Amino acid sequence: MKLGECMLRVVSGLALLAVLAAIGAILGVVIVEGAGALSWRMLVEAPSSDFAAGGVMPAIYGTAACTMLMTVAGVPVGVATAIYLAEYAGRRSWFAAAVRAAVRSLAGVPSIVFGLFGLGFFVLFVGKTIDGMFYSHAASPVFGRPAILWSSFTLAVLTLPVVIVTTEEALHRVPRELREASYALGATKLTTIVRVVLPHARAGILTGVVLAVSRGAGEVAPILFTGVANYLPRVPTDVRDGFMHLGYHVYVLATQAPDVDRARPMVFGTVLVLLVLTLALDAAALVLRARAQRGTRL
Repeated sequence: MKLGECMLRVVSGLALLAVLAAIGAILGVVIVEGAGALSWRMLVEAPSSDFAAGGVMPAIYGTAACTMLMTVAGVPVGVATAIYLAEYAGRRSWFAAAVRAAVRSLAGVPSIVFGLFGLGFFVLFVGKTIDGMFYSHAASPVFGRPAILWSSFTLAVLTLPVVIVTTEEALHRVPRELREASYALGATKLTTIVRVVLPHARAGILTGVVLAVSRGAGEVAPILFTGVANYLPRVPTDVRDGFMHLGYHVYVLATQAPDVDRARPMVFGTVLVLLVLTLALDAAALVLRARAQRGTRL
């Protein structure tokens, strides 16, 4: 073995150990500090007004609902965009090149900017327009106010680049021979995409869904201005309601609780619940991807 290759292996191994050590340290602190506060009561009750007691049920529900609405709103748009770029526009199209450049630029925008965009576009423009058209006689804004719906749409825009890029790459990996065989049998382009290309690319598409869920579930900045609340002792029953979020609740507990030291166990307990919920959502998507891969092989 050459000296350069040996040194590369050593450096790579040390980097891997450093990453694993950092992850282990973070998880260890969260588990040790949060396990003591974790209980069934914490999971099913609403938080107290001083944030140092009670539970996080509204925050759990709000996080899960917002993430699912984000997935439903963002994934179909991202997949449709990727299908257009990969199957219709082609790599040499100037329009496709412009869209790809815009998607790459969008991926690098700070998340707080998405929050301001969501406030300006979804809440103040779309919501106010809907109110002006259908609820002009209402005493208070119906759609033109921060709500879980607009937070979910904002997160969907945030995660669009992940879905588009991963889906387009998955579509490009489908062998061209499969498309040509479908055309030879008389299938149209649409039928080929729906019946041949998408089934063979579904594992890659679900990879994008996993990445989108992972990012969207933990983001806080985009929802600051679009619907999240400090304290709501009930779960949202309408997409126009405000909601609590585990990530934002951690911030509130750590910075705005009257007695931060007394609220410390609740902080780490909430972080632990957020990690478990995120891992559960990721695990569900990974199971779907594994089933899709098995179906593709068959």
